[in-house]
Amino acid sequence: MDMRDAETGKLLWESGKWGQRMLREEMQARVPKEILECRAVSRELNFTSQEEIRQFRLEQRIFLRGACLEEWFFDFGFVIPGSTNSWQQTIEAAAPEDMRHPAELSGKVTIETSFYDGKTLIAKTLVRVFYV
Repeated sequence: MDMRDAETGKLLWESGKWGQRMLREEMQARVPKEILECRAVSRELNFTSQEEIRQFRLEQRIFLRGACLEEWFFDFGFVIPGSTNSWQQTIEAAAPEDMRHPAELSGKVTIETSFYDGKTLIAKTLVRVFYV
């Protein structure tokens, strides 16, 4: 996965390959605090599936100290078996006066992502975000 300033295309963060480890343990992401100054962030997710997925979708929840702040729901659709895919979204930021300071958020924000085929849970990941 990578995240870019949606206006300039500048790469701000890239996850690298987390592999199967991301399905078993909480991961950590060290994201530049400048990302919180972007009016919109473009996020690209690359994934490979050995299996056919008829109704691929994901649910993402953003937590601050365990309290859910935001929920996002995305539908990808059909995934061809043995394929590598790319999925891009643009996420608009809240108004500047509604944004929180990076020091208030760093290490206290977790992103829980659940991957589904229709109603069947395929996998779940948890990432703790540190703003550096």
